[in-house]
Amino acid sequence: MARMLFTCAYDGAPWHGWQSQSGGGTVQDCIEAAFSRILKVPLRIHAAGRTDAGVHALAQCFHADIAQTCRMGSDEWCAALNALLPPSVRILSVLAVPSDFHARFNARGKEYEYRICCDPILQPHLAGRVWHYKRRFNTATLRRALRLYCGEHDFRHFAARRGNEPQPIPPTYFVRTIFSASSTRRANLLTIRFCGSGFLYRMVRMMVGMAMQVASGAAPLDDIREALSYLQCNPSCFCAPPGGLYLTRVFYDLE
Repeated sequence: MARMLFTCAYDGAPWHGWQSQSGGGTVQDCIEAAFSRILKVPLRIHAAGRTDAGVHALAQCFHADIAQTCRMGSDEWCAALNALLPPSVRILSVLAVPSDFHARFNARGKEYEYRICCDPILQPHLAGRVWHYKRRFNTATLRRALRLYCGEHDFRHFAARRGNEPQPIPPTYFVRTIFSASSTRRANLLTIRFCGSGFLYRMVRMMVGMAMQVASGAAPLDDIREALSYLQCNPSCFCAPPGGLYLTRVFYDLE
């Protein structure tokens, strides 16, 4: 078998998230079905991480083990898969990787963008692709809030529970390192970017929600400090909607 690393993009609006589930309708199910049609056998793919329903990806990564008798080049794989996939899912690139490589466990970090539209009326083509935010907010305060996330912290108050956490939960289970957190604004489109070692379930959306609460004056800056230092047991971390979130990059050490 030859292990291949695929990079794909998808519009998350029509899908029930990335990860395969019994009811179908996920990006993973769709891509695996395309592989099966090409290879004539079932194939399981393994992603760098899962995205929720409605969340988009500009560069999701997954690996698959392909029989070496299937002698298709990178461009051929892209063309063959894209011919079978719906327009909302595209394979962007393919790379041969070592047999012990794993798309999830070899990832050094990820980058996410969260997009917010501040127009009083949302253009129809942006529906489900941005958070339509109509409240006033202070950009300088937003940047101060985002800086508080940088560094290594226990993000348990910025994570929703899946119900499958290990019991007992290890002390470092919720610990992540945020390398950078920034915002840019062009006209009425605000983009918030996070680059980190990894992210918990709904962590980016909850960090964005809390930062926007602070920036709009609905919560004090200290709420973020307290949530990161355990002083606040039940912080009101509003979870931003999924449609504004984009997985933009997965980092690997590949020569």
